[in-house]
Amino acid sequence: MQGIPRKIVYLSLYEGIAIALSTVFLSLVTHQETSTTGVVAVCASLVALAWNFVYNCLFEAWEARYSKGGRGFWLRVAHTCGFEGGMLLLLAPLMAFGLQVSAAQALGLQLGMLTFFLLYSFVFTLGFDRVFGLPASALRSPDVQV
Repeated sequence: MQGIPRKIVYLSLYEGIAIALSTVFLSLVTHQETSTTGVVAVCASLVALAWNFVYNCLFEAWEARYSKGGRGFWLRVAHTCGFEGGMLLLLAPLMAFGLQVSAAQALGLQLGMLTFFLLYSFVFTLGFDRVFGLPASALRSPDVQV
């Protein structure tokens, strides 16, 4: 699976799981109803969908030009950190507004979620690539790593 269909499947699976996990996590940590935290999680997911699409298009364009092929450990770490850093900047204000918490509390919540999602993103992407294969941008070398 390649191109836009690959991105749609990836984003749909990733965000569906993320909404469920975020709703529960935010409810447990803030002691707010899941109806409230679920709305915040869905809004965060919409932001994440847009950011994920843009970020991965840019990353794969870079990868096609500069990568030697394959996706080794450090390339995956860099990919995940870049994505999550952007999410931190985009979602802290949403957390403050949506959960009616201070900016400092929103930043703390977002850092907690970032910590979880760093691992989640790495594991999810590795699993996705193993199930669906690597994208064309990473298939340039006979000794490709998955």
